Amino acid sequence: MAGDDAKGHRARLRERFLNGGADALHDYEILEMALFAANPRGDTKPLAKRLIKQFGSLNAAVSADPARLGAVDGMGEASVAAVKLIQVAAHRMLRSVAMDGDVISSWQALIDYCRVAMADERTEQFRILFLDVKNRLIADEVQQRGTVDHTPVYPREVVKRALELHASAIIMVHNHPSGDPTPSRADIAMTKQVRDAAATVGVDLHDHLVIGRAGHESFRSLGLL
Repeated sequence: MAGDDAKGHRARLRERFLNGGADALHDYEILEMALFAANPRGDTKPLAKRLIKQFGSLNAAVSADPARLGAVDGMGEASVAAVKLIQVAAHRMLRSVAMDGDVISSWQALIDYCRVAMADERTEQFRILFLDVKNRLIADEVQQRGTVDHTPVYPREVVKRALELHASAIIMVHNHPSGDPTPSRADIAMTKQVRDAAATVGVDLHDHLVIGRAGHESFRSLGLL
C-alpha cells in the first residue's frame, strides 16, 4: 500500500472506530490499529491478518508468548510490545472491575478476568486469590506453572502463603490448555486436600475455578466443595 493510500486507510479506520466503537472493527483491524505505532508508515493489515491466522483469535494472539509473536514474519520488537500492551490493558481493566470491593459479589467479572488471563495459556497455570474477612482481595498470585496437563500443587505451601498474608479465604483458579474445563480426578483430590488443610487454620476455600477455552467450571457449583 503506497504512502498516501496507507495514510488514507488509517484515517478511515480510525474514523470508523471513533464513530462506531469496537463493534465497528473486525478482530484483525483491532490488531492493525495497535500496530500503527510500531509501523508508522507501513501497511499493518497483512501482518494483523497473519497474526489472527497463526494464533486463531484475537485473544490467543495477544496472549501469546513474546517469543512466539516474534517468530511471526514481520513482527519486530516494537510490534510485539504493541500487541502485548493490549493484553496488559485488558488484564488491568478486568482485574480492577473484578477485584475492587467484595470479590464474591463481582463473580461474573472475576470469571471474565480469569478467562482473559488464563484461557489461552499453553501450559497449566495455578493461581490463588487471597481474600480478607470481607472478601476483598489481598493478593492475586500465580503459585505454580506446569506442563500441558499437570501443575504440581502443594497444600502446605498454599496454607503457608495464606497465613503469611493473613487471608481469611482463598479462591483457587487453574486452566486446562486442552480447552475442556471439566475437573479431572487429580483436580478433585487436590482440591479436597487444600480445603482440609486450610480449614485446620481457619481459612475457607470459597471455590476452585477451572478455566478453558470452551468455558469454565466451578467446584462449588458442581457440588464438589
